[in-house]
Amino acid sequence: MGRKRAGGVGETIRTVVYAVLIALVVRTFLFEPFNIPSGSMIPTLLVGDYLFVSKYSYGYSRHSFPFSFPPYSGRVLSGEPERGDVAVFKLPTDNSTDYIKRIVGLPGDSIQVQDGILQINGEAVKRERVAAKAGDAGGSGGIIYVETLPSGISHRIRESGDAEFGDNTPVFEVPAGAYFVMGDNRDNSQDSRFIGPVPAENLVGRAEFLFFSTDGSAALWEVWKWPLAVRWSRLFERVE
Repeated sequence: MGRKRAGGVGETIRTVVYAVLIALVVRTFLFEPFNIPSGSMIPTLLVGDYLFVSKYSYGYSRHSFPFSFPPYSGRVLSGEPERGDVAVFKLPTDNSTDYIKRIVGLPGDSIQVQDGILQINGEAVKRERVAAKAGDAGGSGGIIYVETLPSGISHRIRESGDAEFGDNTPVFEVPAGAYFVMGDNRDNSQDSRFIGPVPAENLVGRAEFLFFSTDGSAALWEVWKWPLAVRWSRLFERVE
């Protein structure tokens, strides 16, 4: 009886160890979950969204691994990010804080914002107004536009106005091996206008799809409120 019980405990421990190892491999090399704590990507991403990021899209750097260990430089099996990708990266100023923004500038590009309109290599990016208020998109006021990048990729952005802080910038030259990122909530985003270009090494992965979303109206213990707090229409929505 004692041997059988010991064998059962050993089997349970092995199962747990295998499960942890599999989860670690998936998280490191395939997909990692992230949640959205701020409104810098409204209307594309809302506070309370949970999404999966593909780690393999851009290859692997030390930031692909837990605690950014081991400390090596560069990327292996690297893939080139595309303009318009929504990417998770480590903040260049501390190499540890996770940020999520949209890549708008590629290496060699000249980026500027004039009167709220993004300029890429001296050309104004097409911007079309589609809604007067952003209240239905996770914000309280503002204007929703559809912005179309030179690659033809379109996405929604939110503007409070065209004379806000960050709506008129100098020209930024994106260096080799770096990317210029901006939040879709243009007037409420700490992005490359303020933190500078993001080194390719700092990229963690590309945002792929939402697997959960809550509006925050239900506390963890308020089980009866969970069904109303979940944003059901956003579940399994692709991040574009």
